[in-house]
Amino acid sequence: MGFHEVRFPTSLSFGSAGGPVRRTDVVTLANGFEERNTPWAHSRRRYDAGLGVRSLDDVAVLTAFFEARQGQLYGFRWKDWADYKSCQPSAAVAATDQQIGVGDAVRRGFPLAKMYESGSESYLRPIAKPIAGTVRVALDGIEQPESVFSVDLSTGLVTLALPPAAGVVVTAGFEFDVPVRFDTDQIVTSVASFQAGDVPDVPVLEVRV
Repeated sequence: MGFHEVRFPTSLSFGSAGGPVRRTDVVTLANGFEERNTPWAHSRRRYDAGLGVRSLDDVAVLTAFFEARQGQLYGFRWKDWADYKSCQPSAAVAATDQQIGVGDAVRRGFPLAKMYESGSESYLRPIAKPIAGTVRVALDGIEQPESVFSVDLSTGLVTLALPPAAGVVVTAGFEFDVPVRFDTDQIVTSVASFQAGDVPDVPVLEVRV
């Protein structure tokens, strides 16, 4: 899959709307009960980038970005302003935000992930597009210097210089982008309608990487 490691202009994504989408198959039985199942292990985010367009200059920026990605052909990074940290939006990123693994004295690579919890249920979301310079790592709660680990910014894999001892808890804090693509091969704009308050419809869809 073609992917460009470039971020959609944050000035435009700031005004967008969107969030996670799930797919659930619901079958209603003859007795009125339901059977529910999902073929998706992970949700997919969907956004409308057109809502962030506020001027004709914004339209020009959007069009240039769209053309450079060749419509749906190439994916890109997207900042979800409502969910772009390993912690709460109002908090500062800390090295102990998310548990990403437990040492076994052999393994050195640990993929970034973010846990979503409600009551007794939880969902672990893989994080594949961390932001450079934001990833912090701790071993058993002790933050590690950047010299002892590396981060693959295209996959979200943290690699430690030495494997943590057995039972050592590996945690991380980070900011991240969502890998997405345009969900259309056409952007329709009209100067007259735009000046009247209408904005273009520009759907953006999360992709698996």
